[in-house]
Amino acid sequence: MCTFRTALLTAFAAVLITACAYAQDDLSKVLSQMDAASQKFQSAQADFDWDQYTAVVQSHETQAGTIAFRRSGRNVEMVAHVKTDNGQPAPKDILYKNGQLTFFQPAIKQQTIFSAGTNRQQYEGFLTLGFGGSGKDLAANWNIKYEGTEAINSIQTAKLDLTPKQPGSNQMFSHITIWIDPARSVSLKQQFFQESGDSRTALYTNIQMNSVPGSAFALKIPSGTQTVRR
Repeated sequence: MCTFRTALLTAFAAVLITACAYAQDDLSKVLSQMDAASQKFQSAQADFDWDQYTAVVQSHETQAGTIAFRRSGRNVEMVAHVKTDNGQPAPKDILYKNGQLTFFQPAIKQQTIFSAGTNRQQYEGFLTLGFGGSGKDLAANWNIKYEGTEAINSIQTAKLDLTPKQPGSNQMFSHITIWIDPARSVSLKQQFFQESGDSRTALYTNIQMNSVPGSAFALKIPSGTQTVRR
């Protein structure tokens, strides 16, 4: 016997199924746009604002500067020039190239070099998330939840929440949310969440496409700089 409650629950279920179907269609469209854009992507540069939130002390540390990415086949390069820490001048340079991360601190004339080793693919996935990657690559590595659209700096973005397909103790982040312009396959905003409650928010503005020279992906290390390898 069909009751009002049964009919109502059936109606709600039908609406939910329809909404999920629309969301899946929208996600498929976004990923297809990213696939097309990734074929044209060569490089990108942008201004950034990073905000690191530490939950245990409820504090924020901010950094601002410029960043650039380049892709050539499966190879990925990234260079960032930090200009300020918490609003104060504090220049630092970060270069990722050929599976190696170099962190240069001119104030103390020291460069620290980290090797990605066997974690190269994972590190590159985090470093360049939302900059030139294809929808297929994104879907291969992440469980993706489509959370609608949102305008950032007057640009309509798709909001995607990502959880790793292979969760485990070695994962750096519990989930990541990105606001991506699928037509260019670039992120305008990213949030990285850790189990501890800590999070990192990145905002990217003044994005310029396919105009970064190869010479930008090299650091000018002065003589007398101490090198530390990790």
